Amino acid sequence: MSILGVSAGFHDAAVSLIDSSGNILFAGHSERYSKIKNDANICSTLLADVPAKVNHIAYYEKPWLKQLRQLYSGQGIEWKKIDVEMILRDQLGEWITQQIPGINLFQETFFDDDIPAISSHRHHLSHAAAGFQTSPYQEATVVVCDAIGEWDTATIYHAYYDDYGIARYKKLWRQRYPHSLGMFYSAFTKRAGLRPMDEEYIFMGMAAWGKNIWFDRIYDEQIDDISELKFKNNLHLGIDENYLNSATNEDLAASVQEITEWAVCRLMERARMLGKSENLVYMGGVALNCLANRLIGKYYSNIWIMPNPGDAGSSLGAAALSYEQKLNWQDAYLGHIIPGPYPVKDLLDELLSAKIVGVASGAAEFGPRALGNRSLLADPRDHDIKDRVNEIKQRQKFRPFAPVILAEMVNDYFDMPPGWVASDYMQVVARCRCPDLFPAICHVDGTSRVQTVPRDSRSGIRQLLEQWYVMTGCPMLLNTSLNIRGEPMVNDRADADRFEKLYGIKVIS
Repeated sequence: MSILGVSAGFHDAAVSLIDSSGNILFAGHSERYSKIKNDANICSTLLADVPAKVNHIAYYEKPWLKQLRQLYSGQGIEWKKIDVEMILRDQLGEWITQQIPGINLFQETFFDDDIPAISSHRHHLSHAAAGFQTSPYQEATVVVCDAIGEWDTATIYHAYYDDYGIARYKKLWRQRYPHSLGMFYSAFTKRAGLRPMDEEYIFMGMAAWGKNIWFDRIYDEQIDDISELKFKNNLHLGIDENYLNSATNEDLAASVQEITEWAVCRLMERARMLGKSENLVYMGGVALNCLANRLIGKYYSNIWIMPNPGDAGSSLGAAALSYEQKLNWQDAYLGHIIPGPYPVKDLLDELLSAKIVGVASGAAEFGPRALGNRSLLADPRDHDIKDRVNEIKQRQKFRPFAPVILAEMVNDYFDMPPGWVASDYMQVVARCRCPDLFPAICHVDGTSRVQTVPRDSRSGIRQLLEQWYVMTGCPMLLNTSLNIRGEPMVNDRADADRFEKLYGIKVIS
């Protein structure tokens, strides 16, 4: 039996396919196909890339529970979204009848799990399973923190495999709507003039440019009990655009980031007390805050964050819950394949001559980070590179870039935070030991969001780094996502050709 996990209808739709042995055959984002950032709906060309027949479909949340919460919050009920079969009818259309002959989704049933070939799972449990069932652990404490699921906004689980290898989840604690750390961060993201549920990473980058001078005021006016993640206001409604109107966006970002880090630490303290495990699995959109992630090693010696911890990753979590057992996780290269060997020699030649090059090769990354297969790469030692790359990507000059480095050399160049021996998926910031030597990858505060590449990496980025090091003595490259402004990451060769034409940068496959 093959299981298709589906996350759709809110933002960043995705599908994931696993087979009867727990192998992940494919996982892809709808936005990469439709070219609509954070596309909430499944694109038909994404479904065309699903490489095998599907026997079972697993949806990432319980629609009727979500609709109850939306009714409670004053949003009303959308009847067409109360039933999982109706949602899948709208999202997958006739494709589903081609996969599962005889299935009829064109009747209004209004009952979850009415059809045996379809299942739905709770939102936070899908997050938890995407993390735990891809992790190297047999048991772990699982922490999920996001904006909102059906009702839960933060949860702590004890996860383990029973004697039959079935994944079990015991909920130890939860916080519920309207109290939400994720919504707190998103509300201030919007207050700073950025898009909530999209540009939180830009707001995080702003923090290093600001001063933490509004901490006390924001804390007093917004936080009820930080240890319980309780807030005084329903931040689902956002923050008034005139709130603290004398504050700069940078100072707001610095203050909100500090409060968020306090809250994450309190959450981890609670998890450590309740969970009793040395192993942490951390999931949900808040787990993408790589600044806060540098602190969680104080509480756990073993940390796993699946490289797609947000809602798109929950497509894999839903499939995992239906599969029930451990998945055979290798890495995040799970999406659309551009065939052919990784073009190491051509990339080296272009880096040595032009100092900047794009690469679109192999399977696309599953998750928000470019990890070498859909990347814009550059020489990190050049003082002009940061401005040149920002100009190419047409983005704000204050935003930082990430280094990709040979894993065994990371400690020679970066002070990795406690608990982080590696950062294969660009999930934590570390202070650069020699920022003057690598100006292109250091933020204004001297930190970098590090990506380490292990010896057994399936991406050719490993061989590229090895040869770059032999030729230059530099074990790292600047790595940022290969994307056209306003669009998601490059997916196929046609996208790469458009990038070349628009920006005059060679993209090699």
